[in-house]
Amino acid sequence: MRRAGTGTGGAAVAVPVAVPPLLLLLLLARSPPAAAGDGKKSDARLVSEQFSQAPQKLAFYSWYGSARLFHFRVPTDTVLLRWLLQVSRGSGPTCTNVEITVYFRYGAPPIINPLGTSFPDNTSVQPSFLLKMLHSNASVNISHPAPGDWFVAAHLPPSSHKIEVKPDMLVVRVVEVSILEPDVPLPQTLLSHPSYLKVFVPEYTQELRLELQGCASNGSLGCPVRLTVGSATLPGNFQKVLTCSSPTQACRLLLPSPPWDRWLQVTAKSLAGPRVSVAFSAVAALTACRPWSVNFQHLLQSSPNQSSNTSTGLLPPTPSYQDLDRRSSMGGGPFCLRSFPVLREDVDVVSVRFQPLDRVSVLVQSDMPSVMRLNLNTGMDSGGSLTISMRVNKTAITNTSVVACVTAASPLLSFNASLSCTTAFFQGHPLSLSASSPMANLIIPYPETDNWYLSLQLMCPERPEECEQASVLVETTLYLVPCLNDCGPYGQCLLLRRHGYLYAGCSCKAGWRGWSCTDNSTAQTAAQQKAAALLLTLSNLMFLAPIAISVHRSLLVEASVYAYTMFFSTFYHACDQPGEAVLCILNYDTLQYCDFLGSGVSIWVTVLCMARLKAALKYVLFLLGALVFAMSLQLDRRAAWNTMGPCLFAIVVMVTMWVYRCGRRRHCYPPSWQRWVFYLLPGISMAAVAITIYTSMMTSDNYYYTHSIWHMLLAGSAAFLLPPREQHTKPWACSQKLTCHYEICKNHRDELYTVT
Repeated sequence: MRRAGTGTGGAAVAVPVAVPPLLLLLLLARSPPAAAGDGKKSDARLVSEQFSQAPQKLAFYSWYGSARLFHFRVPTDTVLLRWLLQVSRGSGPTCTNVEITVYFRYGAPPIINPLGTSFPDNTSVQPSFLLKMLHSNASVNISHPAPGDWFVAAHLPPSSHKIEVKPDMLVVRVVEVSILEPDVPLPQTLLSHPSYLKVFVPEYTQELRLELQGCASNGSLGCPVRLTVGSATLPGNFQKVLTCSSPTQACRLLLPSPPWDRWLQVTAKSLAGPRVSVAFSAVAALTACRPWSVNFQHLLQSSPNQSSNTSTGLLPPTPSYQDLDRRSSMGGGPFCLRSFPVLREDVDVVSVRFQPLDRVSVLVQSDMPSVMRLNLNTGMDSGGSLTISMRVNKTAITNTSVVACVTAASPLLSFNASLSCTTAFFQGHPLSLSASSPMANLIIPYPETDNWYLSLQLMCPERPEECEQASVLVETTLYLVPCLNDCGPYGQCLLLRRHGYLYAGCSCKAGWRGWSCTDNSTAQTAAQQKAAALLLTLSNLMFLAPIAISVHRSLLVEASVYAYTMFFSTFYHACDQPGEAVLCILNYDTLQYCDFLGSGVSIWVTVLCMARLKAALKYVLFLLGALVFAMSLQLDRRAAWNTMGPCLFAIVVMVTMWVYRCGRRRHCYPPSWQRWVFYLLPGISMAAVAITIYTSMMTSDNYYYTHSIWHMLLAGSAAFLLPPREQHTKPWACSQKLTCHYEICKNHRDELYTVT
């Protein structure tokens, strides 16, 4: 049975936009054409459902936030999932040489590392299932996908193309499923269609055995049946496939530690000809066990002395071997694990703390595993990192060792000498404690949405008899955090959102890279960081030139705007630095907002000042422009049109006034060629170079010096472009003298009056 792969897909629908971008359409379409004898199209038990999401523009991958994430939920009893991927344009020429990388994962966002950076120590990472494509169609088919959350992520290589990703999802699911009850034979007959069965696995199931009995093909012995058990997941797929063909051997499948408290899909398909019937009886047998757990009545009825003992780490009595045997003989099956209740404490968004309910340490013995369940199935816990730390006293494990296994869906109940940390459908994460290494740590980024289990057991590889009466206390620290170590000193932990789903990622600085900003292969040195901080902050001193010129020409409002911009730009870039070269006088977001606001308003007042409007109109436009900038930056701080729109409007006003004066005076305005050669042309050239650097040359690698040049060019252009004073007019001239020894003074240019 084909579970996951790629192939040639059909055509997808292109979505046109105003500026013809490239489109990546992910279509989850109907099942592929059936093979001869398949008959899947005529199967009345199958229905289809379709889902869609709005498109997103793709970007080059620099950190996890630059990848575009889509979140789907696959319904239960789904038998086929198919993604069709196509690269095309809404209009215009077709795409060429544009590679798009698409990742798929079940249960949590894909863990991607296209830059090849390193992960923090003790981090367990599974390789992601990905598909790279250019301009040709491709498809990804998944048979019997696991129900629940599925995630699709996509990004671009370095490219100037504008590309969008739009996913549509259509699932094919079965509506008639036979229920397989434990120890009850279920007769089945296969002809052209497969049989869809499911069995419920309750909690504390130790083993599941599936068997086909009385199998016959057209009355003769033999069992040409292929049995597929479980659901497909990505990137790892642990479906069990059993092919029954021998008439003498029993067709039986044994599944240790199956997933608890859920339905398990079973599909039986005939391997005989299209018109050959196969009859058999399916039987499911469950082996259950009873956990020994802390009695909640004991917790409620505990005395203050007992509570104080708990806080100091003393444990209540645990069952001995005789107690376990006696309780087992009383009925209910043997004990298979020690269950320690765990308290889940929600600290913040994607931040959870787990701790044992009535104790500090966990008792670990050799007879059975000690199990802690971590509830991560709320649907909002897969966007962080699960961190597990264990510690044991060196003197307590002199000749022994503690082995642990972290799994999802069900715990590991049988530790063996090979320390294989594998359940029926999950490859776990092994850990171990010994006298030489009394501490162990594990980091699982983006854990799958499920119940996770930490299983611990005492092992004596050299002298097994020493473990019979031995016990060890293991201290555990269990957290779900948005970002490990808050991304360190060279990163910033950012909370990302896709509709209602929240997940976190690290945005690194100063050349640091990696999942948690721990990869220093391209990191800046301390001297480079200080030089970058000095360049970005001291380059703002260039605004002293337009401030001085504005004050000299009595342009006090313009001078105050330049001073505001210089102040907040200096301290914003001082706060924006990583590592030790950082100084924040206000909240980072506040400083960034004020810096962006000051830059936009500075351009606005400079252009309007060049228009030489009447004072009342000019100051009204100053105020309205500042309000428009404040509103637009609050809506989207990074949008280019939020700054370009008002500035283009100011340029239109300036050009209109200049053309009006040219027509009125019958000669060019400004009339002086010296003004054009020594002031306007240098100022316009500096502004053009600044805009070119800001829009097309600035990258994360050259940011500290290209942005510094932007500061200097912006301030220099303002100094050159500010208009001069009116000729033959002093800034302040007295119009008349009053008899009361006061003078009314009028400024002919600004039409301001004052009494001196």
